[in-house]
Amino acid sequence: MSDAREAVLGRVRAALHSTERSSLHDVPRDYRTERPAEDLVELFREHVTDYQASVQRVSADAIPSEIADAARSAGAAKVLIPDGAPQVWCDRVRQDFELVAADAGTAELEQVDAVITTAAVGIASTGTIVLDHGPGQGRRAATLVPDVHVCVVAEHQVVDDVPAALSRLDPVRPMTFISGPSATSDIELNRVEGVHGPRTLHVLVVPDV
Repeated sequence: MSDAREAVLGRVRAALHSTERSSLHDVPRDYRTERPAEDLVELFREHVTDYQASVQRVSADAIPSEIADAARSAGAAKVLIPDGAPQVWCDRVRQDFELVAADAGTAELEQVDAVITTAAVGIASTGTIVLDHGPGQGRRAATLVPDVHVCVVAEHQVVDDVPAALSRLDPVRPMTFISGPSATSDIELNRVEGVHGPRTLHVLVVPDV
């Protein structure tokens, strides 16, 4: 056993020594291709839909009415819009809903029906939305407690894959990756929604915000 152990450790030492002395080489990335922006947006919409979320493309000036329609269709009465979102959104939502303060405490959040946010990045290849909780996105609890999440994603925020998304994100900021509504399943694969976050995700893709 001692001889075998020494033989194995000797090979490990030799391999480590060889690695330390060898120079690093660039990893070829020839397999990566750049998709046109329009293709990225369509791929993003397709994959968001795969997660049983609703998604639609709207014009920038239609955002206020569309977010109100999305909240109304979900049966919302109390709506929260984080600080930093366009004021016109708040003005429109206030016409039909009770607008809850962005700094609402936990008890108040439990009474909120829908939250409306912007996003940091959208990932086309996975249909994932990333929040870094900057302006218009609110703190993490605000997007996890309400039953409905309406998220506005600008077309220029949509990137191809996860590495491209990470290159746009600040690694020191908190991040929430959202792939469809909250869902889980038990050992019999019975799907249960709303356990870890909103049961309804509605995504609005717009030319700009």
